[in-house]
Amino acid sequence: MKNNEALNLRYSFASTVFNSDFCNFAPINVNQAWSLFFTLGQDDAALDANVELGRFFTNTLLAVVVTGVIGACIFTSLGTL
Repeated sequence: MKNNEALNLRYSFASTVFNSDFCNFAPINVNQAWSLFFTLGQDDAALDANVELGRFFTNTLLAVVVTGVIGACIFTSLGTL
């Protein structure tokens, strides 16, 4: 079977972070980081250029962590009463 289609590296099974066009040591922004997280490293442009969406995910993660720490402190102090 002969296939004349050229395989685009972006759609291969290799992760985006290992492609030569991504590895130019330029810092990535928040949207690219969250896009790589949600797509398991396959696409760094899934969230496009919406900066507010990246900030929303970062602030939501921070709120969950702070709430967990405060909750743990409250419930462990209630257990000693």
